[in-house]
Amino acid sequence: MIVVMKAHTEKENIEAIIEKIQTLGYLPHPIYGVERTVVGAVGSEKERERVMEILGNMPGVERVVPILKPYKLASYEVKQGPSSIRINGGIEIGPGKIRVIAGPCSVETEEQIVETAKIVKAAGAHALRGGAYKPRTSPYAFQGMEKEGLKLLDIARRETGLPVVTEVLNPKDVDLVEAFADVLQIGARNVQNFPLLKAVGGIKKPVLLKRGMSTTIKEWLMSAEYILSEGNQDVILCERGIRTFETATRNTLDLSAIPVLREETHLPVIVDPSHGTGYRSYVAPMAYAAIAAGCDGLMVEVHPRPDEAWSDGAQSLTPEMFSEMMAKVKIFTEAVGRSLD
Repeated sequence: MIVVMKAHTEKENIEAIIEKIQTLGYLPHPIYGVERTVVGAVGSEKERERVMEILGNMPGVERVVPILKPYKLASYEVKQGPSSIRINGGIEIGPGKIRVIAGPCSVETEEQIVETAKIVKAAGAHALRGGAYKPRTSPYAFQGMEKEGLKLLDIARRETGLPVVTEVLNPKDVDLVEAFADVLQIGARNVQNFPLLKAVGGIKKPVLLKRGMSTTIKEWLMSAEYILSEGNQDVILCERGIRTFETATRNTLDLSAIPVLREETHLPVIVDPSHGTGYRSYVAPMAYAAIAAGCDGLMVEVHPRPDEAWSDGAQSLTPEMFSEMMAKVKIFTEAVGRSLD
């Protein structure tokens, strides 16, 4: 349910509501606005009517309304209007902007990750991606450099000033990855790893949640709800393609998910056309299409020498291809009334 406070109500009334919600066995999630505050109360539906009546009679309360969506905190019922999420360096992901996260699939060497960071920054990227932990289908494939890879990402950040986005695979590694990353990524294979979702829900940094290969939009939003319900309100959704019968591309990039999510959630949505297609020649066209469909940003794989990449070289753009793509991204961004600045 949502407790809507009266405009400009006293701070004591808000604190009293939060305390009462906790006493009643619910989790409070206050959202502070310029004129009024709303407090989401998430918990059992068993005694909802009685709880709504109790809260509705407290000082400063304008009304109490039930939340109808199963993904309560992710829905517009709790927060009116789109969310804007700030990451290290003051970069915001949300309405009015297009943000580009770029870098290699895997961190390989200091030279490789620093070189790539400089390349993508020069072309206009806003953040650096790079995998230190890699979930691979084969147990014999390169699994990532782990902690050493995180240290190399930190070096690249200090060299370029770009904030770092990197994946975490295991709840036990969340604290370590949080110490190095500016945004923690939950990959497609872990979208319903509920212990991991709860773990990143307890941190203070943004989480980029990728859609699973066979995950419906509702299931995806319910996974976001796990993170939100633990207290972390900074969740970015990333469409990266779903598995269908089509074999011409690595996945089927579901750009129709963007307008659907626009109607269902206030959370920002970015698109990964690299994993969505699996071939570098398809990445740029799908990036432009994603902007036209209304996304808030892109996540693109770039490698200085893709043919030598330790993983996913076929879908990684060359520096020249990325620079060319970014020049056209600017045109598409302006066409939809947004900004890259």
